[in-house]
Amino acid sequence: MLDFIASLRWQDFVDILIVTVIIYRIILLIQGTRAVQMLIGIIVITIIYFISRQLDLLTLHWLLKTFLNSIFLIVIIVFQRDIRRVLTQVGKAPFQKQHDVLAQDLNEIVKAATHMARRRIGALIVIERETGLRDYIESGHSIDAKLTRELLISIFLHDSPIHDGAVVVCNGRIHSAGCLLPLTQNPMLSKQYGTRHRAAIGLSEETDAVVVVVSEERQEISLVENGMIRTFRDEELLASALHNIFIQQDIPNSSWRSWLGKANRT
Repeated sequence: MLDFIASLRWQDFVDILIVTVIIYRIILLIQGTRAVQMLIGIIVITIIYFISRQLDLLTLHWLLKTFLNSIFLIVIIVFQRDIRRVLTQVGKAPFQKQHDVLAQDLNEIVKAATHMARRRIGALIVIERETGLRDYIESGHSIDAKLTRELLISIFLHDSPIHDGAVVVCNGRIHSAGCLLPLTQNPMLSKQYGTRHRAAIGLSEETDAVVVVVSEERQEISLVENGMIRTFRDEELLASALHNIFIQQDIPNSSWRSWLGKANRT
């Protein structure tokens, strides 16, 4: 044991650290998504494969061996959405600002969502982050207007011709309305969630966008991010959650920029 420890190089420790960080980040990215169930299924099949070999179950062993021989291709097909999301996350610049949403913009969204929830007006508000949403924006109607609670509410009124679909907010402006979003294929999702919630979850599984959903039936507001859904009935809790996502995450980046600025001046 001592000989093994003595033979380790500093490169080995760096190697182990990097692999650990990669595995940890992958777990964070797939946590709470259908990829977890699929991964567990592949692990179970692998265990059965080794058991069948030990017990000489020739037919079963042959079938599983054939399946596992194509496991790399199967993983790419099954996890294509999650792989795309991981690559998007990796492609982000380390000091790039996470968003252009200001506190007052978030406040307008919170006020509008709260107003609509009380009056049983359904709504679907998408806040763009790093991943571009052009594919979904093109399916709606271009607006390009200042973000205000009054405009958001008027869009989702039942008499509005564009109240169906989602509103996409980009850089503090209402970019488009009536946008179509992909529905989640997660079979584990509760039946209580309707089309709006399934569309919000579907988009958050493919992009890093944050989606605010207002349920007209239950008069509640949901916040969807990375395939996860949280429900709020309190305006302050919703505002705090959005603040933590958008404003709080700017603090590390701001300190880095400040430090780099001071370094450049010295």
